Amino acid sequence: MMSRKTTARHGLSVFGVSMILGSAAVMAAEPADLLLVQGKVLTVDSSFSIASAVAIKDGRIVAVGGDDLAAKYTAKQTVDLKGRVAMPGFMDTHIHMGGQPKRAIDMPKAHSIADIQTLIRQKAKELGPGEWITGYGWDEFQLKEQRVPHKEDLDKAAPNNPVVLTRAGAHSAVGNSMALKLAGITRTTEDPSTGLIEHDDKGEPNGVIRERTDLYSKLVPPASWEELRPGYVQSFRSVLKLGITSMMEASGTIDDEPVGKGGVSGDSGYPLALPLTWKRAQSIFKQYGSELPRVALYINYPGPERLKQFPHHTGYGDDRLRIGPIGESAVDGGFTGPTAWTLADYKGQPGFRGKGRYTDEQLQEMTDTAGKLGWQMGLHAIGDAAIVQTVNAYAKSLATVPKSALPADPRWFTDHFTIMPPDATMKKMADSGIRIAQQPNFTYTLEGRYVETMDDWRVEHNNSIATPMKKFGLFMAFGSDNLPIDPRVGLYAAVTRKGLTGKVYGPEEAVSIQEAIRLYTANPPYLTWEEKQKGTLEAGKLADLIVLDSDPLTIAPEKLLTMNVDITVVGGKIVYRRQGHEEKK
Repeated sequence: MMSRKTTARHGLSVFGVSMILGSAAVMAAEPADLLLVQGKVLTVDSSFSIASAVAIKDGRIVAVGGDDLAAKYTAKQTVDLKGRVAMPGFMDTHIHMGGQPKRAIDMPKAHSIADIQTLIRQKAKELGPGEWITGYGWDEFQLKEQRVPHKEDLDKAAPNNPVVLTRAGAHSAVGNSMALKLAGITRTTEDPSTGLIEHDDKGEPNGVIRERTDLYSKLVPPASWEELRPGYVQSFRSVLKLGITSMMEASGTIDDEPVGKGGVSGDSGYPLALPLTWKRAQSIFKQYGSELPRVALYINYPGPERLKQFPHHTGYGDDRLRIGPIGESAVDGGFTGPTAWTLADYKGQPGFRGKGRYTDEQLQEMTDTAGKLGWQMGLHAIGDAAIVQTVNAYAKSLATVPKSALPADPRWFTDHFTIMPPDATMKKMADSGIRIAQQPNFTYTLEGRYVETMDDWRVEHNNSIATPMKKFGLFMAFGSDNLPIDPRVGLYAAVTRKGLTGKVYGPEEAVSIQEAIRLYTANPPYLTWEEKQKGTLEAGKLADLIVLDSDPLTIAPEKLLTMNVDITVVGGKIVYRRQGHEEKK
């Protein structure tokens, strides 16, 4: 060891040696773009490990560990978490984005039928007589009057304009008298295929149409893509404040592809069945991709010939935007109709079990065709009868389609899985490797419809989680289907099994908060073959994470509903900060 005397003889003081060593340590520190320290980091890895710091560079996590990372990395930007929780961003497996046409009322502002009427009056004055007025998102259980609006309610607000308002969930709509007249619907009109026309006590249509809302919507002049595009961009951005860093958008098409390559018209002004197409999504992400959550786009089944013509299939794209499964392509209706297809009669409606959309042969043709062309399947199946039909078709295709056409692990899934099907069906799912994309928030939001329409057993086992996963070993991932788009509600419903009234349904179907978080973060990327890229906070993965103002592991379950996202990071870039939570550079 060098003595003080020897050190002095060589012209170095002890202070000088320490300065050199300190400088060497600084020089050895590795560069990073973003460093989060002094927090509680839920990695959601296989052990649900907890750390306190994360280092990020070039859009990926380079290290997760203790606060000694601050000495190992020198970052362009440091966030002092001050004890807050950081965790992987949520991935929602089922969302519908949208743009707001000029003729639409701002439905979220309405908390009563009176509010709806006020908004309609304002829009009628703005547009003038004769113009269609539209809107989306009413829910009778969220309205002060606690009832469905009917044609008379809309007539009072706009007697000289056709009006159609679509319920949250998009499985039913109400029109006024002028809309009914333009649609040619009278007291003698027969129910359309796969839909229902409601009537009042006198036998007159009350304005509500279940499932076949197109009887109204096809009459509404379509908004141009130029009109809708800004709203789509904003709706993609809007989920960042909820901590959603990835999503599966469930309403895409290939309609505007060139004729002969999957499209139905080469005219960019063609009124498409669904406004968001693969081509339009690409244009949005080319301009705004780094500012938005990552997206996998479902493709509505276009029929066998057009699907064969389209040159791509599931997985095409990149880590910002890619093609997802064939879906939603509903096999049945929903409980917002309600026309979900069930194995038992609806409560108080002898003989009525909802409606399926396909014959067995039609559904088999779809799954066989998609499988042979290398597509994943993710079909809407809400009622237990629809789930049985879908699983039977899936299982047959997966057993008979040439193995060379499919990935080694196809990862087909049923979307919704609302009413738990018979044990034999769940066993078949396990044997065939069929997954589930489910919306636990339905238990909370749709409580009223479930109680109205389902027998006691089905009410208790709606949106089951524990039984499919733990008894049958089925893989599950969470999403929202816009009811509402809010992972907090999904987490709350999954761990409490409570409806809006606070009543608990099937407590045995609940899971722990750790399991619920995993189902909303680590599990969803399996449905897009990206589990090695995102979903947990581990070195090498994409830096998609969120910072919360509360600890979901320790707060009371009710507080999950008011927990806030302070920061959202996608690809190592802070894309959202809650006001008042700006971080130091």
